[in-house]
Amino acid sequence: MSGKSKRYEEGMATRRAVLGDDWVDRAEAGKTAFDAPFQELITEAAWGHVWSRPDWTKRERSMVTIALLAALGHHEELAMHVRATGKTGTTADDLREAMLHVAIYAGVPAANHAIKIIKQTLSEMEGGGEK
Repeated sequence: MSGKSKRYEEGMATRRAVLGDDWVDRAEAGKTAFDAPFQELITEAAWGHVWSRPDWTKRERSMVTIALLAALGHHEELAMHVRATGKTGTTADDLREAMLHVAIYAGVPAANHAIKIIKQTLSEMEGGGEK
């Protein structure tokens, strides 16, 4: 046992399931004494307390997360979560529908910029093709 809480262990398993081992391994390798407490917080809170809950599927959580990130203008995190859609089951159609909601409830400029990021990220995921 690593000495971490059960919630941390559950969160790390969910984080790996959604983002992939390579992404998490890179994040863990880049962790320093400065950001280690933050990494533990997000692993327990976001991935352990929220993403690990059984009431929604990973697909549903992915759509909501992407819509919120788009609405708030968190573009780097948006691209990261779009890349994770391959593991969550979220489709390009799901993303399009989520962006329509963002446009109405958070504003057209937020959705417009997010759509640009989503299109670019999906294209990169497919090796340059359109999705």
